Amino acid sequence: MNELALLSATELAELFRNRKASPVEALDAVLGQIAALNPAINAFCWLDAESAKQAARESEGRWASGAPLSGVDGIPTTVKDLSITRDWPTRRACFAIPADGPWREDSPSVARMREAGAVLIGKTCVPEFGAAFWTHSEMCGVTRNPWNLDATPGGSSGGASASLAAGMGTIALGSDAAGSARTPASATSTFGLKSTLGRIPDYPSSYLGTLAVIGPMTRTVADAALCMNVITRPDNRDSYALPPDGTDYVAALQGGVKGLRIAYSPTLGFAEVDTEVAALVDRGARLLADLGATVETVESVFEDPTDTLWTVMLPGVANAFRVFGFTDAQLERITPGLRASAEKGAAVGIVEYLAAREKREQLGAIMRRFHERYDLLVTPVLATPPIGAEESAPSHPRYRHITNMTPFTPAFNLTKQPAASVPVGLTSDGLPVGMQVVGPLYGDSLVLRACHAIEMAQAFPRPDLEPVRQAAAKLPSEPKGLLSMRNALA
Repeated sequence: MNELALLSATELAELFRNRKASPVEALDAVLGQIAALNPAINAFCWLDAESAKQAARESEGRWASGAPLSGVDGIPTTVKDLSITRDWPTRRACFAIPADGPWREDSPSVARMREAGAVLIGKTCVPEFGAAFWTHSEMCGVTRNPWNLDATPGGSSGGASASLAAGMGTIALGSDAAGSARTPASATSTFGLKSTLGRIPDYPSSYLGTLAVIGPMTRTVADAALCMNVITRPDNRDSYALPPDGTDYVAALQGGVKGLRIAYSPTLGFAEVDTEVAALVDRGARLLADLGATVETVESVFEDPTDTLWTVMLPGVANAFRVFGFTDAQLERITPGLRASAEKGAAVGIVEYLAAREKREQLGAIMRRFHERYDLLVTPVLATPPIGAEESAPSHPRYRHITNMTPFTPAFNLTKQPAASVPVGLTSDGLPVGMQVVGPLYGDSLVLRACHAIEMAQAFPRPDLEPVRQAAAKLPSEPKGLLSMRNALA
């Protein structure tokens, strides 16, 4: 295995700077990982090795002349298949969206990474329209977790998290409307940040409205900060974008957590959590105290916002169908479950929707008052370890009583706050567990700083990829995610 594929972006940039490795060599290592492991993992729905090689050669020339465009120049990067990409299909794992485009422009985060010299290698798999906390679809098949191929890498950024954990990319552009970057990060022992709404410009506007944001996913917190320095740059296509505030997210990592006031809520007051998950997150909270923070257990923070979330989110699914203007024939190509969600969303009345929006605003006010007392809030990310790769609910008897696997993440999409998943250990079955770190509105750099302190004190676990390699060697070289796109274009 070529170790370049598993190095961080920060480490790769240092090697490029000192002429000890080149962007071409780094890309070759990542493409080697993809060839060796992706047949078993199925993380990609699009690869463009030729354009990536050209970008890597151009980056190599810039580093050789001492003029890199940024800290991500030459870094292998993937894009979740919900963000639009120039010349690459964006089908959202949906048969109703034609593959032939035209695909004329990049979303802001993709454009900024391209301008900064990142080497874009392909698109990562999602569930249909990103509407699930696992990653499998009729179009792209099942995406699997490098820690255990029988487990899901989470969703909806499951292809992104799986590719990172397996060294099939160094930085991944994910997105998060109810936990879609944080839950996959928790499932794969990677890092995922849900940014403050507007901090990272996005376009076109999400069909889910102001629930959804772009967020970096990486193997280290420093890499996420490096990416944030690039993708927070302005783009006038986003009417919600915040004005640039001059933050250097890499520099802001320093300072640790000493003196911070941190609330630790094991259940938020309403969640059911597996005992092993709870114990690992409790240990993570105690680590913050050991690092000098004042950590206080807070049993209840707010009432369960699930009903509010669905009343706001389901009309967004219906809105997606409106945005795409699907014909009856195209609607027949969408899975019945997603069609049913859209029908429920279309049935939500305007007064009911506005009442939910009012509850959303009240929740935001609760959290603003909360952060007058506490700098940060920490909770679990998922209520259980990752479920089966092909499941949509836990089948293991140990978890069947837990009716909501994702009770912790959606509230902070409603409140628009920054929140991240940081790895805190493995269960007895060897599956990753993440801890959620929530900051006040606009406190993205504080969240990153706290997560960096955790990482410096306790290295993130990494999977043994040899079983994946052995499994992949017995499978066709082109898994369903890539095969379906090739067939569609043909």
